[in-house]
Amino acid sequence: MILSALLTSVGINLGLCLLFFTLYSILRKQPANFSVYAPLLVAQLNSEQPRNFNLDRVIPSAGWVRRAWQPSEGELLTRSGLDAVVFMRIFVFSLRVFTFAGFVGIAILVPINYSGNQLSDGSDLPNRSLDSFSISNVKDGSNWLWVHFCASYGFTGVVCYLLYSEYDYISSRIIDYFYASKPSPHQFSVLVRDIPVLPNDSVHENVGRFFSEFYPDIYLSHRVVHRTSKLHALINQVEQVYKKLAGFKLNRTASNRERREGFLGLFGRKVNVIEHYEKKLEDLQEHIRMEQSSLAGKEVPAAIVSFKTRFGAATALHIQQRIKPSEWVTEQAPDQGDIQWAYFSSSFLWQWVSNVVVMIAYIIITVMFLIPVVIVQGLANLNQLETWLPFLKGILRLAFISQLITGYLPNLVLQLFLSLIPPVLIILSSAQGYVAYSRVEKSACVKLLWFSIWNVFFANVLSGSALYRVNVFLEPKKIPLVLAEAVPAQASFFIAYVVTSGWTDMSSELLRLFPLISSYIGRLFCVKDDDNVEIPSIPYHSQIPKILFFGLLGITYFFLAPLIIPFILIFYCMGYIVYRNQILNVYASKYETCGRFWPIVHNSTVFSLVLMHVIAIGIFVLKKLPLASALTVPLPILTLLFSEYCKRRFLPLFKAYPAECLIKRDKEDQNDPTMQDFYEKLATAYEDPALKSRRYPQDTETNTYPLLHDTET
Repeated sequence: MILSALLTSVGINLGLCLLFFTLYSILRKQPANFSVYAPLLVAQLNSEQPRNFNLDRVIPSAGWVRRAWQPSEGELLTRSGLDAVVFMRIFVFSLRVFTFAGFVGIAILVPINYSGNQLSDGSDLPNRSLDSFSISNVKDGSNWLWVHFCASYGFTGVVCYLLYSEYDYISSRIIDYFYASKPSPHQFSVLVRDIPVLPNDSVHENVGRFFSEFYPDIYLSHRVVHRTSKLHALINQVEQVYKKLAGFKLNRTASNRERREGFLGLFGRKVNVIEHYEKKLEDLQEHIRMEQSSLAGKEVPAAIVSFKTRFGAATALHIQQRIKPSEWVTEQAPDQGDIQWAYFSSSFLWQWVSNVVVMIAYIIITVMFLIPVVIVQGLANLNQLETWLPFLKGILRLAFISQLITGYLPNLVLQLFLSLIPPVLIILSSAQGYVAYSRVEKSACVKLLWFSIWNVFFANVLSGSALYRVNVFLEPKKIPLVLAEAVPAQASFFIAYVVTSGWTDMSSELLRLFPLISSYIGRLFCVKDDDNVEIPSIPYHSQIPKILFFGLLGITYFFLAPLIIPFILIFYCMGYIVYRNQILNVYASKYETCGRFWPIVHNSTVFSLVLMHVIAIGIFVLKKLPLASALTVPLPILTLLFSEYCKRRFLPLFKAYPAECLIKRDKEDQNDPTMQDFYEKLATAYEDPALKSRRYPQDTETNTYPLLHDTET
């Protein structure tokens, strides 16, 4: 790619970013859009917003940037929890890393690369290849390559220092957060699965007998799980019907009283919509009551067991309960709002089988995604595109068209295909039998990260070069040389990828285009219920992999093509402001893992460093500097040793709290007069919402009492 093609891509995406920021600054001021751009504030304030016209509403402004910047980390912690703080620390860490990388790369490495004459490109600057700014332009055997060698060592040292500091800082925040938090049911509870059921015995009786015998001093209560997946589906239908009915009752115009009962109101006989939905709601509620009454015997061999102390719960969690390890399997009980009640039926064997099936499906999806990757690389390579579509040769020769296709279109196509992957991975992770939403998202996060590394990085690198040697990974000795030849050749593609996928996607996150369109459509067809504002949760599973993937690109190309660093820095600056704004105004924490996403960040950064080292070993061989290649060999080994030390030093805290902290909090609770009330609430804290009574304004007495009376203690 030539410099003018890159500038074309930058210009298009910069224009889109400015457009999105301008639209956001105007649309966010409109009262009708408060539920789109500030649903968290609307739900918290629960007050009528001013609707008088004001000229300031149609004038773009940047006041939201200042308001997003102002709150301290402590205020962010209080408002949104530790997970949101750790999420923002990813941006802080990345900004520190690439500020140093930008200083070294742009001030030192780029001038050295540009002054080389290996490629002998005599074109003027706009038509000069971006390879002229990379290490490929440095003459073979040049002593200037030792600057790149020193830069790789210095950069690795700085990144490892920042990684250690961040791991240590987040670990201390986890302890502080634990001591400052109020007693929570999940701290005193464990989830027990695969409970053996004896003949003429219920799961409830078996659990009570087992824990009363083996944990007589600390056992408090338990609650057996019921098979309620069908009931949850019915309740979701009731919620949807109720929202529609509420909307139609508020909109009392005559034109909306009758409609056809078929698809989208276009087919079928005409009915009174209010009477139709009231009858449908009544039928669904009757179906729910019948389903609730039949659940008494549908016990799942799983229960949530609560203890009198945190240390007691931790003891039961980490000790094998029976000689047979596949029975009485214990795991940390999720937080109350973090539970997927419909997935409790997964047994030990079913989970194992599901994991195998999911991994096979994941591999198939990963392999199938190579098809759009090949298409994208064909768009990025004009010669290859002309071979595929010879009738477009004349059009492709036009300067602007060629710059548009090579600089912008490939990354746009790749981004469209990638947008389909996160929902698929969430479905796959849910099928693995995880009980907690947080574990589903964490699993999907890891899957998406490796999917991006393979299909966006390695697949583009290997298919985009002339090598087409994916089987290189079966020949480990050749990996450094092959990557050293292939990776620098794709520098221009990934620079354009950062601009297209990074900048534009981040600005579109601020605009929230799809929720905005959905809001307008909802107001067209029925009155929206402002009392039930939907507050989304932070999409950790899709955003963390994207942030880390850009980090991988920046680290990998740090000394190969440092021209990418400024574009990555701009992405992280935008992300820091945008997501602070979204966390303060839009997103609410659906669950709290206390920073357990951070080890993924650490592992990804270490992998990126090792990948950079492997490429450096190969590039110095290709550049006829074998001594530098040999001296680089210890670098990945030292990095992996550092990573192993960090895991031993910090990782256990991200899995469980130490006994010192648990016992200290338990001793403090002994002097707390409110703990007795907490224990009484703990006995009913994990009641399945599907078994609770529900009241709707239009139904006064028919469904106010639960039909399944739970007497478990």
